[in-house]
Amino acid sequence: MPGGRLTQQDRQQIALGLADGLAYAEIARGLERPTSTITREVMRNGGPTGYRADLAHRATERRAHRRRPASSRGSEPVPQPHGRDAEAVREYEELFTTVMMESGLPKMMSRVMVCLLTTDAGSLTASELAQRLQVSPATISKSIAFLESQALVRRERDERRRERYVVDDDIWYQSMDASVRSLNQQVEIARQGVGVLGPGTPAAVRLENVARFLDFVGESLARAAEQARDILYTKVETTSDGTATPSSDRG
Repeated sequence: MPGGRLTQQDRQQIALGLADGLAYAEIARGLERPTSTITREVMRNGGPTGYRADLAHRATERRAHRRRPASSRGSEPVPQPHGRDAEAVREYEELFTTVMMESGLPKMMSRVMVCLLTTDAGSLTASELAQRLQVSPATISKSIAFLESQALVRRERDERRRERYVVDDDIWYQSMDASVRSLNQQVEIARQGVGVLGPGTPAAVRLENVARFLDFVGESLARAAEQARDILYTKVETTSDGTATPSSDRG
């Protein structure tokens, strides 16, 4: 496959492919590039509905220009444990961040979240996050406060009394639980509107339909999250007589 960076012509082909409704893999085959390259390019530059070839090309040139001073000083990539490819890790983190941003999480909060998710320790201090992401401690504090409000991270103190930010193993369950609570609040406020606007009126019927839909989704989501947690957090242990028995991995 051809190497090197995407050209402006490549980006024009990507834009045309998106306009034609082609999948990333199909666009990638036409350009003889990895699918991950096309996915990262599109998600980094507006997503499938907002991608513009000329804007994407200029944005890439600006990012490259910002990175040049550091490269000219001879800075080396941060060494990676377990023999990981530092450049591959960096690209993956960028792609992961972009995907989280597409889901609605702000950019800085996405970067902090990805940093926590991809560290082997599963937790970092504010100073460690600030150093890794090259931002101020105040920026980290603001991001952590937002992520805490979404039940995505929690705080704990280590043996040195330092505050550490932790991503729990059941993070997605906690996040789904928070989503269900939010849906329940929307159901309640929609049904209040039915009484205020008058049962049977067009506006009230609309709100009742909203409430019924969200109520069904909330119940289904809560049930699925419980089932997933029970299944994924159950380990099979072998007893002394060789019999395998399920054991919960949760405290």
